[in-house]
Amino acid sequence: QLQPVETGGGLVPAGGSLTLSCTSSGPTFSNYALGWFRQAPGKEREFVAVVSWGRPNPYYADSVKGRFTISRDNSKNTIYLQMDSLKPEDTAVYYCAGGSSVSRQISEYDYWGQGTQVTVVS
Repeated sequence: QLQPVETGGGLVPAGGSLTLSCTSSGPTFSNYALGWFRQAPGKEREFVAVVSWGRPNPYYADSVKGRFTISRDNSKNTIYLQMDSLKPEDTAVYYCAGGSSVSRQISEYDYWGQGTQVTVVS
């Protein structure tokens, strides 16, 4: 069973950058779509970005397009979320998730990590 584990969260000033990583303590990420989601206090969890393990074309939420980059390293069984030009509204717990197809829908993902906190201060 896929077991995503996120690392890399922290506190960063507005305009700064942060890179999140996600790897699996169980099976490899092969054949899974891998997504990043986030949940801010008092808000619903929302889609951020997703990439297929087999195809390189990623998809992004409009709110992060041009600022965030999702990528993968097959040799390390790891995906990354490079976050630049961070804004206070990016503050949230960020989750890595694995699913059988590329989707923006939370319900399409069966495997979730515990999340990592990202706090952007102005």
